[in-house]
Amino acid sequence: MLKNSVIKGVFLVGLGATSYGMLATFVKLAYKDGFTTAEVTTSQFIYGILGVLIINIFQKINTKTVSVKATPKNIMQLMLAGTSLGMTSVFYYLCVKYINVSIAIVLLMQTVWMGVLLEWFLDKKAPSIQKIFSVGIVLIGTVLATNILKSEMKLDWRGIFWGLLAAASFTTTMFTANKIALGVSSAQRSLYMLLGGAIIVFGFSVYTQVTPFNLEIFKEYGIFLALFGTIIPPLLMNAGFPHTGLGLGSIVSSLELPVSVLMAFIILHEKVVLLQWTGILLIILAIVIMNIQFKGSNK
Repeated sequence: MLKNSVIKGVFLVGLGATSYGMLATFVKLAYKDGFTTAEVTTSQFIYGILGVLIINIFQKINTKTVSVKATPKNIMQLMLAGTSLGMTSVFYYLCVKYINVSIAIVLLMQTVWMGVLLEWFLDKKAPSIQKIFSVGIVLIGTVLATNILKSEMKLDWRGIFWGLLAAASFTTTMFTANKIALGVSSAQRSLYMLLGGAIIVFGFSVYTQVTPFNLEIFKEYGIFLALFGTIIPPLLMNAGFPHTGLGLGSIVSSLELPVSVLMAFIILHEKVVLLQWTGILLIILAIVIMNIQFKGSNK
């Protein structure tokens, strides 16, 4: 029975990670169709908020047990944490605008070592040898995956800048999301975090959108971006992680990396050489090493 539960969890987390992995490719397609970053992020968040709001209403009507209602303090904390979620979307989509999706996702995965540094800073406890070793592998894998040593094309520094900022804000999102208002349902938490993120996204849109807002984005890409970037992945991962545990769940969620690169290769026809695949495999290996429990590690 326990084995079936773990398999179910792996399937849910893997599906959620796969959904995330598809996202950047369709953002790139939206750019090719002439849509702006402001239009892409705004449509995603508006549809995302509506979708999560409907889920909350549906749960409230159909759930027999009384769920914990978020307090004003919880709401404020979640919305504040959600601002980093909004920044991640803006920064990552700006990154995709300037460099290939296959490179952008590698930059986003720098959350692995950024998370170790943040944990060290907040907990005042030096990382284990296991984590330091994993970080070293990530950095080597990043050099290979970006093909920076042998690349014939020059990497746009703006893409690298926005990509690293996206990784930093995503690291903040992961830490705050796992520490704030844990007693509140995941649907409520998602809603308030999205509302917080929407403040950043809408502010960015007002500031940067110099041409009339193209409402076609809502028909062509908005629903898809919201489903696969805002609604489906959090629901699947929240449902799957309790069955897999944090360690196995983190390993399975790293599927986002190869899926994103594969989508860019198939749909966008981005060139991905063997050296880059080697780097990608090294980053995944580092995530596995960081989250696996060795004998005696709990002593």
